Amino acid sequence: MIHAEVSIYPLATKTPSVSFYIAKAIETIQNVEGIKYEINSMGTSFESDSLEIINKVIQQMTEAVHNLGIDRVEVVVKIDSRRDKNQKMSEKIESVKKFLN
Repeated sequence: MIHAEVSIYPLATKTPSVSFYIAKAIETIQNVEGIKYEINSMGTSFESDSLEIINKVIQQMTEAVHNLGIDRVEVVVKIDSRRDKNQKMSEKIESVKKFLN
């Protein structure tokens, strides 16, 4: 199972808020097969069996922002590729929570 977290930063927008651009980027991946995603306050987390699919959605999201007239987009990606265990995003979170007081 492969997990990834992506943060997209449109640069030189007319406003400090980037919510509109992020929403448009996420719209482009809503119907992609083979990927689960969750948005959070700092980025978007992905879960897939395929690194190719994760790369595809990152590219789609980046292009979507460029297509809105943004000439420069910074993209930060973290990838966790694990082959010894097929663990979902929610299971990773629960694994940490069991150690919390």
